[in-house]
Amino acid sequence: MATGGGRTMTVVLGGGRGTRLYPLTAQRAKPAVPLGGKYRLIDIPISNAINSGLREIFVLTQFNSASLNAHIARTYRFDMFSNGFVEVLAAEQTDGDAAWFQGTADAVRQHLHRFARPGVENVVILSGDHLYRMAYDELIAHHDEVGADITVATYPVHRHECDGFGVLASDAEGFITAFREKPGADEDLSAFRLPKKVKEFVGTDKDYTASMGVYVFRVDALKEYLADASLVDFGRDILPKALDRHKVSSYVFDGYWEDIGTIRSFYEANLLLCEEDSPFRFYVPEAPIFTRPRFLPPSVMRQGHIERSLVAEGSLVLGARVVRSIIGLRSWLQPGCRVEDSIVMGADFYEVHEKREAVEAAGGIPLGIGDGASIQQAIIDKNARIGAGAVIHGNDDRPDEDHGHWAVRDGIVIVAKGATIPPGTVL
Repeated sequence: MATGGGRTMTVVLGGGRGTRLYPLTAQRAKPAVPLGGKYRLIDIPISNAINSGLREIFVLTQFNSASLNAHIARTYRFDMFSNGFVEVLAAEQTDGDAAWFQGTADAVRQHLHRFARPGVENVVILSGDHLYRMAYDELIAHHDEVGADITVATYPVHRHECDGFGVLASDAEGFITAFREKPGADEDLSAFRLPKKVKEFVGTDKDYTASMGVYVFRVDALKEYLADASLVDFGRDILPKALDRHKVSSYVFDGYWEDIGTIRSFYEANLLLCEEDSPFRFYVPEAPIFTRPRFLPPSVMRQGHIERSLVAEGSLVLGARVVRSIIGLRSWLQPGCRVEDSIVMGADFYEVHEKREAVEAAGGIPLGIGDGASIQQAIIDKNARIGAGAVIHGNDDRPDEDHGHWAVRDGIVIVAKGATIPPGTVL
């Protein structure tokens, strides 16, 4: 994409360990975690970029990146007559740097020579684990219009939310004057309150703005800060230094945005998709969310009850009761089972008819949710086998637990990918 006479490169950061999303990240990178039954988290920023006219996209990966790399390779293919690409760049040892990524800025530093090409004017830097729909072309246009060296996309928050974010203070023209990373609950933030003019323009009753982890850098400014190897993180290290030396603009985003950083936030963001008034919808024709195309049959639903739920293609819901839940690709729900306030991620392959009979004949448990099983306030990861009559119920009062093939986080029971839960088990 050309802006102000130059090209814009897009960089999606997808290399974190995702420890707060464990055990969903035990076998996959955080941006590869399934979302909404058929998507992955990485599809959100890439789709936003494509819908915004950005076609030169790099995804930086590091931990457990095999499935993420495969998903990107199978999903984002531009035709031979286009200059567009979505290219995966993994952490790599070179003669100049033998270390893995040490932070968000360090990840970009190690591949800077790929982004700062001749003719490139701006670099857009995105996180790979947020749920939102944003027109980045409008962000870039604002960046160019105000003549900023760096622009930070910001999100209005209440005071009690500030301790989880980097909080910014800006003047009446929208230029950032101060930055505080994750301030304490009792810290005085009166100097960070939004100017009345900005609040009225955005139409918000919230008094503060937090960084969304979405940045636009002019290439020269990015090169300047990445030349200092001690600066490894954009929020913690680079932004505070930049305020004294460059024009740093705040672009206030007034749509829905959710940081999918914990099991609780992941769970709630998914179930919110089931609501009639959900603030995020996948079915927006002018700005679709792309994902890997699959040639799956329509879902089969027989003698069941489905209420306020999303059911992905290729699923078989046979006499089951599903209430406010996400049912992922190729899910198999047996008669009499109940799934409520839960996420069933489905399967990577089919196990139907003769295959299921063979598994049962050998004393095994077929793929999916067995007869009469009860799933409530739980996340069932892909390829799990839940035996008949099993009871898997989360509870807000349950403490965190770890049991190898299942765990409890934030009161939510998580059954690991590929796990088997014997018939009649109560978790």
